[in-house]
Amino acid sequence: MSERRDFLKKTALFSLGSIATSLVSSEQIQALEKAGESFSLLEEYTLPPLPYAYNALEPFIDMQTMELHHGKHHQAYVTNLNKALQTTKHPEITSLEELCKNINLFDTAVRNNGGGHYNHSLFWTLMKPNKDAQANNPDGKIAEAINASFNSFEDFKKHFNDAASKRFGSGWAWLIADNKKLKITSTPNQDNPLMPMAEERGTPLLALDVWEHAYYLKYQNKRGDYTNAWWNLVNWNRVNELFSKI
Repeated sequence: MSERRDFLKKTALFSLGSIATSLVSSEQIQALEKAGESFSLLEEYTLPPLPYAYNALEPFIDMQTMELHHGKHHQAYVTNLNKALQTTKHPEITSLEELCKNINLFDTAVRNNGGGHYNHSLFWTLMKPNKDAQANNPDGKIAEAINASFNSFEDFKKHFNDAASKRFGSGWAWLIADNKKLKITSTPNQDNPLMPMAEERGTPLLALDVWEHAYYLKYQNKRGDYTNAWWNLVNWNRVNELFSKI
């Protein structure tokens, strides 16, 4: 039993690496030993840095909004996700994508905060600075797929804007791929198309946050103005990269 206890403790320390906060206590290890059960560890998630400065998306998204959105809202999702996972009893799931795909195994706190962390981590990479407001149209394979699925880029934008505007309350608008077939959908709150409960499931390629905290300081209640401005920032290289992996 002593060797088994030492092995379990060493496994816990190895899995956590440099993480300061342990997700498995000595009491939990002892309880699992008595029950003869195996256990696994979930590493703590961290807030990813933005790939640009807080003011880089101006004039379309202002600096103060980005500071609050990333530094406060996204950080809160990360913090609360780690707290919610401290008591998880499910098998080891270490990536956000796996977490979302298996979100039905977890409670509401993990669903809300895990979705929030995944959605925002993707969202930041899908934008890039465009201070001169240069034309920003897709190219490459994603442009071909958009034209094939929606007739034209302008028609695609209309459908996407419609999904964003009609999402009641807080949520997200998405471009997803299902076996290379493109679809537009939306989800409530911090849900996403990877989750089993999503109306349309698929691989996220493009995401727009339509929670009010994403735009209210600059656009007040004018979600449509925010959506129209956001098209200037879409990082089509990143969308092409995601599409190429399907």
